[in-house]
Amino acid sequence: MRRLRALAAAVAVTALLAGCGASDDDAPSDTATSSTTSGVALPVTPVTVAVVDAGAEPRSRLTQDLSGEQSVLLTTRSTVTQQIDDQSVQDFSTPELTVPLTAQSPESDSDRTVDLRIGSATSADQRLTEALAAADGSEAGLTVTDTGAVTALSIAPAEAAQDSARAAIEQALNQAVYRSISFPEGDVGVGAVWTADQQVISGLTLNQRTTATLRERNGDRLTIDLRIEQTPESTTLELPDDAGQLAIDAYTMTGTGTLEIDLSKPLPISGEVTVGGNQQYSDPEGTTVLRQDISDTLRWTTQ
Repeated sequence: MRRLRALAAAVAVTALLAGCGASDDDAPSDTATSSTTSGVALPVTPVTVAVVDAGAEPRSRLTQDLSGEQSVLLTTRSTVTQQIDDQSVQDFSTPELTVPLTAQSPESDSDRTVDLRIGSATSADQRLTEALAAADGSEAGLTVTDTGAVTALSIAPAEAAQDSARAAIEQALNQAVYRSISFPEGDVGVGAVWTADQQVISGLTLNQRTTATLRERNGDRLTIDLRIEQTPESTTLELPDDAGQLAIDAYTMTGTGTLEIDLSKPLPISGEVTVGGNQQYSDPEGTTVLRQDISDTLRWTTQ
């Protein structure tokens, strides 16, 4: 039973991170942790974009031409509950987190780095809010193409930032990266539909397809509807730390949302995306079944 509970906890962490593309080492921890001054560079898996429908005339290429400074609030929350056989339901959810971001992008003709300054983040968990206070002034960076694809994420925590604050911010930024929009290279108009395929890798490798629809355009202002679907690449889940292997009996993870984009700004100016579903795993002997319900939400608000 002890081993089974350890496996259940490991799966819960993997499920939480699978929603945002972080590594297993980046799971949120208790707020009473040691401080860290080391930065981290996180490569982002490549995106393949294909146009399904070019939309109505007039058509043009959706290209970012970044200028000026942008201030937004990024709010995330994740819910993870699971049950082993007929035992009590366990809750591995993370509290809502709001991160103020100030973004600037130097002029460049190719891939560019968007410089992010992290303000005073807050959480529904008061202990985490207290830990986050020391992370005010942390910095991050996004490497992006002119079609909006994020190719790398770097985070440099403030010197006094605790590990719990670092992990919470890192998870939120990862979630933002894997819920972002990549534009097609060809000309498109209102009503255009395109797909963006990308792998989300944590303890479980997921093939993620985002279907984007350009609902409205007013100059540089775009309203884009999203539909997201994730499917596991394998039929088994390898647990971390050689804890074993579980069969993936069922896996459903889908979502929808709408983002408001300004092509002169590096980050969405508003919008919300929610992805959720349920999974079922079993041990190799088929004697124990573990069920999960997962939902994560990301919201952008202009300050």
